[in-house]
Order: sequence, then C-alpha cells, then structure tokens
Amino acid sequence: MKKTAIVTGATGGIGLACVKELVGHGFQVVAMGTREVFRAPGDSVYVRGDITRQQDRQRVLQAAIEIFGGVYALVNVSGIAPAVRSDILDMTEESYDRVMEVNTKGVLFMTQLVARYMVKNAKPGAQNGAIVNISSMSAYTSSISRGEYCISKAGVSMITKLFADRLSAYNITVNEIRPGIIHTAMTETVQAKYDGLIAGGLLPIARWGEPEDVARAVRVFCCGEFPYTTGQSVDVDGGFHMRRL
Repeated sequence: MKKTAIVTGATGGIGLACVKELVGHGFQVVAMGTREVFRAPGDSVYVRGDITRQQDRQRVLQAAIEIFGGVYALVNVSGIAPAVRSDILDMTEESYDRVMEVNTKGVLFMTQLVARYMVKNAKPGAQNGAIVNISSMSAYTSSISRGEYCISKAGVSMITKLFADRLSAYNITVNEIRPGIIHTAMTETVQAKYDGLIAGGLLPIARWGEPEDVARAVRVFCCGEFPYTTGQSVDVDGGFHMRRL
C-alpha cells in the first residue's frame, strides 16, 4: 500500500522537488501552496492554502484523509525571506512578525496538527510516521541583513527537537534538513554574491546546491530508512558547516 505525504510550500524550488522525488518513489502526495493554479505532478493532488491559516492547515490534512486514506509523512518546506534585506538595527516589527508567522509559527502548528493525527492512529510496534522540517544553514549562521530569517529558522530547529522528543514513544521520527546555498527563487537576487563566494572557496563542494539535493535527503527520512534517528539536523550544504583552516 502506498504511503501518503503532505508537502507544504510545494509549488516551486525545494517543495516541488520534494513532491516529485516522493511521487517518484511510490508516495501519494498532497501538495500545499499559495498559487491560484498549480498542476500537481504524478500521483499527487494540489490543495491551495496558506500555512499561517488554521482552516487551510486543517483542509490540507482532511484532503489527505479523504483522498488517500491518511497521512504517513509531513514535509514542512513553506518559508519566506524578508521582503527587504535590512540591517538588524533597522529591522521592522512588521517584517519580523511576517517572517516568523510563516517560517516558525506556521511550521509549529502544521506539525502539531499532523502529529495529533499520527498519534491518534499509531499502532504498537509499527513505524507510525515521519516529519521532516526544512530549516536552513541560517539556523546557525549570522546574516545581519536578514536577522528575522535567521531567528525563524533557529526556531524550526527547536520545533524539530521538541516534537522528536514528544513523538518518539509512538515511533514517529522528526528530523530537520538544513539546506545551504540552493538554486531557488529566493536566492536569485543574490546569485552574483554567492557565485563569487563559491568561486573563492566558501564551500568544500564548490557548486550551488540544487533543490533535488535536498529532496533526496527528505525522501530517505520519509521512507523510514533511519527508524532509529530522530531529532537530528542534517546539513545539505556542500560542506559549509565544517570549520576549516
């Protein structure tokens, strides 16, 4: 029987790559995004919704239950960057609130909703689900021109640990993937900057990451390949996290 996954932020970049990767490995997927129209690939359906809205989160879960019979995996990809990059001394409360609402609060309550469903339907001795949160290298890396983004992703790291702790008794794993410099719409505006940094030796693996690099890691967790691993942060960043002399 096929497993079902919910993927948020599914209409582009890392989210779309995750949908395609999971469908390609036998999953049924409910793809959640904010686009008016989106053609979901393969064995998946699209549900338009905003992760910050309670009724939209509930509607996505209900779609998974009604269409596919339940949900085994949740992949939280939804995230935004600040509308304007500004020095932390100039950061506005409005910018902070918006980024935190999507990147942290939305992820928290989407996870809570799906976790409650997983716990309610857990079977003794079985693997009862997998949750994968997409954070960022910004969870531990200072970027003073987008402090609200860094803070929001550090929050995702703690959300991962809290739910990993809470759900471990039910054999539900919760892990975090920290992408590095990935080719997406979010990084298009700073491509020249990162091209120069990569050429200058910033990364041991001297290339941009692709959404598919992240999606492959997501798939491994969703498929239950690491049932004894939870609360873990995996860096998909070309080696950026290593301290080198």
